[in-house]
Formats: sequence, C-alpha cells, structure tokens
Amino acid sequence: MDVNDKHLKYKPSAPVSLNNRTWPSTAITKPPIWCSVDLRDGNQALVEPMDTPRKLKMFKTLVYMGFKEIEIGFPSASDTDFQFCRYLIENNLIPNDVTVQVLTQAREHLIDKTFEALKGCKSAILHLYNSVSTLQRKVVFKQDREGVKQIAADGAAMVFDRLKHLPDTALTLQYSPESFTGTELDYALDVCETVLDCWKASRKNKVIINLPATVEMSTPNIYADQIEWMSNNFSARDRVILSLHPHNDRGTGVAATELGLMAGADRVEGTLFGNGERTGNVDIVTLGLNMFTQGIDPDLDFSDINKLIETSEFCNQLPIHQRHPYAGLLVHTAFSGSHQDAIRKGMDAISKSNDPFWEVPYLPIDPNDIGRTYEAIIRVNSQSGKAGAAWLLEQEHNINIPKGAQVQFSQSVQSIADKTGKEITSDMIWDIFEKEFLRNGKYSLLKFKSKKISKDGNTEFVEATIEESGEKTKISSTGNGPISAFVNAMRNTFKLTFMLNDFGQNTRSSGSTAEAAAYIEIKVPDENGRSVFGVGIDTSITLAPIKAVISAINRM
Repeated sequence: MDVNDKHLKYKPSAPVSLNNRTWPSTAITKPPIWCSVDLRDGNQALVEPMDTPRKLKMFKTLVYMGFKEIEIGFPSASDTDFQFCRYLIENNLIPNDVTVQVLTQAREHLIDKTFEALKGCKSAILHLYNSVSTLQRKVVFKQDREGVKQIAADGAAMVFDRLKHLPDTALTLQYSPESFTGTELDYALDVCETVLDCWKASRKNKVIINLPATVEMSTPNIYADQIEWMSNNFSARDRVILSLHPHNDRGTGVAATELGLMAGADRVEGTLFGNGERTGNVDIVTLGLNMFTQGIDPDLDFSDINKLIETSEFCNQLPIHQRHPYAGLLVHTAFSGSHQDAIRKGMDAISKSNDPFWEVPYLPIDPNDIGRTYEAIIRVNSQSGKAGAAWLLEQEHNINIPKGAQVQFSQSVQSIADKTGKEITSDMIWDIFEKEFLRNGKYSLLKFKSKKISKDGNTEFVEATIEESGEKTKISSTGNGPISAFVNAMRNTFKLTFMLNDFGQNTRSSGSTAEAAAYIEIKVPDENGRSVFGVGIDTSITLAPIKAVISAINRM
C-alpha cells in the first residue's frame, strides 16, 4: 500500500437507518442516573491499581459527591477487588442510599465468586457482560451469532438461578453487550431481549441494559442513532433502564453521551475527569458541569473541585491537565489583554446588577460555584494589556487606579514581561506598583498639618516639611482645601508648573487601622499637555491625597 493510501485500510462507520429520529430536536432537562466506574474501569487502566486505602478514599469522595450507584470492582477477577467489596460490607461502610455495583463475565465460577462477594450487602447491582461485536465473534470467540448469544443466555440463567443465595439483598440486574458500537443493531437487540426474558424483566422489576461504546468508533450522531434505535425497538421499553457507557477514543465521549441522553438513555456510567482504558471513560465532571451551566441541577456536588482533583490525583496517581474543562488550573484564567478587559467589565456589571444570571465574557461558569476564587482569573504576561495588572491591583490590593494611570502602569509591567518572557506574578505587580507610585522620586513628605483659617471654613492653611534630594524644606500656603493649599505650596516653593486635574479616593480596608488610597491626576503644560498620575496610601484620609500629589510630582 502506498504511503499516501494508509487511511484506506480503515472502514468508515456505517450510518444508522433511522426514520423520524427525534434526538436532534431534544434538549437535556434533567440529570441521568449516575454510576461511577472509577473503582473498576478507571482502576483497571492504572499502571499501579489502587490499594485499599486509595480505593476507600475514592469511594468516600464519590459518596460525598452524591453518587447513588458506584461500581466498586470486579471481585471474581481480582482478590483485591473481592477483599475491598467484603471490607465495605463487613464494616458497614456503604450508606443506606448507595447501591454498589460489581462486574462479572458470563462464566459459572466467576458468577459464583461474585455472589460470594455480595453476601450481606443491603443493595447491589450485579453487572453481567459478554462481548457481542462482529469483530470479537470473528477473531476472539470464533463463533456465529447464535453461539455468542448462547454465552449471554447461559450467563443470565446462571445469575438468575443464584438469586436465591442473596435473599436479603435488594439486587438489580444489569447486562452489557460489550463492544455494542461494533455490533449489528438487530443482533444486539436480540441478545438483550434474550437476557431480559431470562431475568423476567418487567415494569416493576426493571433491568439495566448498558450499551457500551467500549471503543468509540464513530461520530457522536451515529452513537445517538444507535441509542434511539434500541430505545424504540425494545419489546417493552418500560422494563428497561437504558444506560450509556461511553469511552473517549475519538475525543468525543462527552458529546456522544449528551446526544445519547437526548436519544432516550436514562443512565450514564463514567469516571471523574475521564480516567479509564486508553483515552479514558466519559468524564462525569465535564458532563455534570455542562448541565450545571445550562441551568440543570446535576445532582452531584462539584462545589469543591479542588477536593475532587486532590482525590483523583492521589488515587489514580495521574495529574489533571491544567486545561481540563472546568477543573484545570488555567481554564478560568485570561492572559490576553482584550479578554482581561472584557472579564473585568463583566465582573463589574455583575456586581452592580440585580440580574440573577451569570453573564461574564469568557467565563462560562462562576469560579466560586466550584470552589475557586477570583484571584486566578486574570494573570499577566507579555500578551496582557492594561486591564490585567489593574485587575490584580483591584482584586488583591483594593487599588483602583484611573484608566489613564492603568495605561502608564501597564507599560512598566509590559516592559518587564517582554524582557523576561515569563508570567508576572501578583507579588511582582505589587512591587512594580510600589516602585512606580510609592517609592520613586526626589520629593518625600516628612511632616504635614493643616487648619481652617476662615470663618466660613472654606480656606485652609497648610504647613509641611518636604525632603528634596536629601534637603529638608518647610513649605506653607493657603487654598480652598488641604489639597489645594498643598499644591499651591509645592508650586510656589519649588517653582513647579502643573495643574491639578482630578482626584479620587477609596477605602482599602475596614476597622480602626483602615487605609485610604487616593489618586491624583495633574496636567503638565508641555506641548502634549500630558497627564501624570499619582497614588497615595495612608490611614489618614487627609494624608492619602497629599501623598498622591507628591507621587504625581515625582512622576512629572
């Protein structure tokens, strides 16, 4: 085969002949029944499978999140899984409202071992499976349709015969035609109906039929068509809980699941952050938060996403990618200047609005809703504009410098970012701010006092001691307020030419030691008529603007 023809050895997925499909115009309006398979499918994909302490930590986290169905292992295939199942049961660690699920193949000794593992369990799902795909029938089992169907029928019969061994367990039965997506639909239905009949499924005795994309083989729409076809063709749909078990081989596991739910599925099996065989199982965190951001309560608790990450990374010993949807450390972060500006304006609009809806550009979810702070939303590097550094000053230091000052300050930040090529941290931004506005220049204020000298209180007299390049100078003047009087004194004493243009102030903190931040804009009468900004910080609301004037003069 020619090197350019290698793609020709792959067969395209066949479309499903489905008349009057409904899923394209259907919306998800409620969460499915969730079943975590972290402790089974996720665990079997690990380089170092979980030991009991890691398994227990994962189990407790899943319970904390609100999972009511948790697949805890394959007890007939692994002694570790068997012992963990017994540990949970014997130590009464399974909450009354949680059903544990265990997996078994359709083989007699494995089924017997599974029933042994479940003794004493209050509520359980016994999950039986065998592969039915065209490929596996041909190359693995070397059997025809009837032969493979008989494997399912025999396994189902063995399970049904042993139900009497668990008289005190509320037992739900589940069957998976493994590799469903590589199976002829009519044949998959035939096998499932055989199992349903064997188990005497009914409206009062529902059976879970789980349709795995064991390997994701097609575009999500084809999976949705397969699900809708199955849902429409069961002889009695009301005796079936239709479940999805997608994998992510094509990178579209989430989309396939969402379309599968639109196509009629009732239940989803997946893992936290998509751990699992090959490229993983479908990610329940992404699925759940997708619903959350569409105004749907997912019935799972994602309010402390960091706890879920910590559990997952500890138990699986795999890192969560920094760009992972919703959860990654960088997904709520903007470095781009235009993005930062839009986010800042959106956050400001939210704070001033009574609108109950979250609408902030570039942030599809409020980070607070998943336990993240706003501190990491905007970060600064060489791609950032004036808004980024200003946001950090505002959020972390309550410094609200005017827009004109933002431009001047950002130039200093940008210069350092360009030189280093690295991110400028919050601490670095504060250091730059202090050097730019608070610690820079030849003038410094040593002493200051003022008093009103007119009966109407409109005239102020100020006295101050200024240090200029090591020399101390006493200055004084009058004005219609302390700022005006001080400006007059500075201009007259040091022969400075400028005009006070604007003034603003905000409180940085509360309490007896509260600080005020003042912002001064002065105009310099050069050919450009440029504006110069100054910032002053003090516990005195009088001294803060005086220091701001000094700051501005130092920056002329």
